[in-house]
Amino acid sequence: MLHTRRSILKAISISALATPMAGCMTSQSGWFNPTTSIDAANLSPSAASIVAGDIVAKLSEHVGAGTGTIFLKADNSEFALALESSLREWGYAVAEADQQPSGDTIIPLAYTIDSDAGQIFARLTTPTVELARTYQATPTGASPTSPVSVLTRTV
Repeated sequence: MLHTRRSILKAISISALATPMAGCMTSQSGWFNPTTSIDAANLSPSAASIVAGDIVAKLSEHVGAGTGTIFLKADNSEFALALESSLREWGYAVAEADQQPSGDTIIPLAYTIDSDAGQIFARLTTPTVELARTYQATPTGASPTSPVSVLTRTV
């Protein structure tokens, strides 16, 4: 019974990551129009720091630092603070929340963080790439439990 429940939860976890990436959202500007980010998991500072550091490292493989200014749609959560800090540590310029950046070098970035049964689901989205990964909550923070799912788009 316990093994079956874990299998079902794992299947739900995988589908939770795959479903948003199965289709493309279209907006007036094309593929992507971030309106908000949300940390529904309310991560601890250590878990937020670990997840943000890991996912920004993966982001840097697809959107290099120095290619534009990140315009982060944040929700003032621990993850938002950790993500902004990690982006800056990786060399990204990050527009302040009250700034309205303009120009061709603006890179809008939105995120979604959620959790269920000790699993943390993280997703970063830009106009050209969407990254998703699951993590296991641990007493000291979090550790990755899946490969990074990467969806690339041409704009």
